[in-house]
Amino acid sequence: MNRVPLNLIAWSLALLWVLPLLYAIWTAIHPPVYAARFDLFAPLTLENFVRVWNAVPFDRYFLNTLMLVVFVVISQFVICTLAAYAFVVFPFRGSDWLFMLVLVQMMVKPEVLLVRNYATIAQMGLLDTIPAIALPYLASAFGIFLFRQAFKSVPRELDEAARMEGAGPLAVLWRVYVPLARSTYLAYGLVMVAYHWNNFLWPLIITNSVATRPITVGLQVFSTVEQGIDWPTVTAATLLSVAPLLIAFLIFQRQFVQSFMRAGIR
Repeated sequence: MNRVPLNLIAWSLALLWVLPLLYAIWTAIHPPVYAARFDLFAPLTLENFVRVWNAVPFDRYFLNTLMLVVFVVISQFVICTLAAYAFVVFPFRGSDWLFMLVLVQMMVKPEVLLVRNYATIAQMGLLDTIPAIALPYLASAFGIFLFRQAFKSVPRELDEAARMEGAGPLAVLWRVYVPLARSTYLAYGLVMVAYHWNNFLWPLIITNSVATRPITVGLQVFSTVEQGIDWPTVTAATLLSVAPLLIAFLIFQRQFVQSFMRAGIR
């Protein structure tokens, strides 16, 4: 009997969470006159999506975002994996203090370093480039912490057995540690893909042209106050931008949940 109120609360919270998405879908597939009016017999239209796609180079924005996300996630996987592996397998005097300094970085918000990062990128001559967007995020203190915790759960016997077979440090990492931390990699990768796909402030500051803008920055042209906000257009553009993430979540929903649960248990 106690589960009934809990289920009711859970469904109520789920409905509150999904309401903005439902409103965005309703507004995007109906004419503007139905943006603030609910009518079951309202005519459906895809004109809002066509207008959005023709208004800005969405294909270029998608390509820029895809290149950015792939570059950042792969770089974080490599750098965070090597750093976490070093902390676990090759401890040295003062390594614990060094790891604590890494954790301190988790307390520093990226917004605090905007000016310093912009000055550094300008000195490197990389303004208005995709590498400029990615450089501040090539490594992650959270990723190092997460992979370190996953690697610490690997039995030492497997490490020693691989070394007795003649495997070197990198071979042991690739054949023993990485496969056993697969769920952690999947969970972390999903979080990073969603974060960098939706990142807005830093790309807005560092980019100036269509050739380098990601999709989040490109969407701002539809919400300028001077021209008035056309909600059907804004919602259609928003759905286009988040469509890859929503499709991926619907397809791999079970794998997503299992990976987060396994990563949390470790």
